[in-house]
Formats: sequence, C-alpha cells, structure tokens
Amino acid sequence: MPLDDVRIRPAQPSDETALAALDRETWSRLHAVAPRPAPDAAFFDERHAPDDFLVAEAAGAIAGYIRLVPPTPLAVNAHVRQIQGLAVAPAARGLGLGRALIRAACARAREQGANRMTLRVLGHNAPARALYEAEGFTVEGVLPGEFLIEGEYVDDVLMGRTLD
Repeated sequence: MPLDDVRIRPAQPSDETALAALDRETWSRLHAVAPRPAPDAAFFDERHAPDDFLVAEAAGAIAGYIRLVPPTPLAVNAHVRQIQGLAVAPAARGLGLGRALIRAACARAREQGANRMTLRVLGHNAPARALYEAEGFTVEGVLPGEFLIEGEYVDDVLMGRTLD
C-alpha cells in the first residue's frame, strides 16, 4: 500500500471496534507496560476520547493511530502536547505510516497552539526511539529501571522537541 493511498484523520466513535482490534494486534512488551487488552476491552473511555486520536486509514481500513493529549490539565504547560500511544498494523509497517502519524500529530498540536511535543518510550524499544529521533525528538531524561517487565528492569526514556 503506497503512502499516497493513506488518509490521516481524526478518530470517530465509530472507529472503536477497529481501533480495539488494532490495539490487541499490536500489543507487545516492547512498548506496553499495561497488561494485554482483553478481547472485549473498550478502546475509548473517560481518559481516551476519540478527540485524542488521529487514525491512518488505508484502503478503507484503519492501519494505525496516534494519541495526542495535553500532558497535564495545568495552564502552565498548556503549550505542550504529549504523544501517549502510537500503533501501526503489522501489514502496514515499513511504509512510513508511523512517521506520517507523528508529523500529523505535530501539525495538529501546532493548530491547538502548542509549541512543544513530548513523549515517553521504553528504553529497550530501539525501533520507536530511532523513529522519534528521525522526527527531531531528543532524549531529555531517563528514569533508570522505572519498570519491571517480565523480570527485567527497563528504563523510561523522556523525549521532546520544539514545534517550529
């Protein structure tokens, strides 16, 4: 599927079933600290509203998503947005979809008045870290051994960039 055939758009409530399936399909200890989603788990809830997501649609099907939210409800950092989730369907990997979603999220953050973007990524997730670095994010902090995943301590890497 060429990237030209991909449309990135805001999520809609009707996307819930497809997004929940994508979330289950892409779940991995490489990036997840929460347990694997249950087969009947809702994707949207009081903390994860459709307005928080952009979806990538290819050939009429959802092939990826990114979650973009203010990091806190505080007015003092209303100029910041945070990526709190990125997933690309296995069949759509390697086509630049993750990069396109990040760029769309940065554009949306600018439209919302933000001038800074942050995220957190697990230290052992080398593919995600490389993607974020290629998109201008730099490591701004590391919480060593922040998570104990399957008997192994894993760093929580804080990354950020300005939105020019």
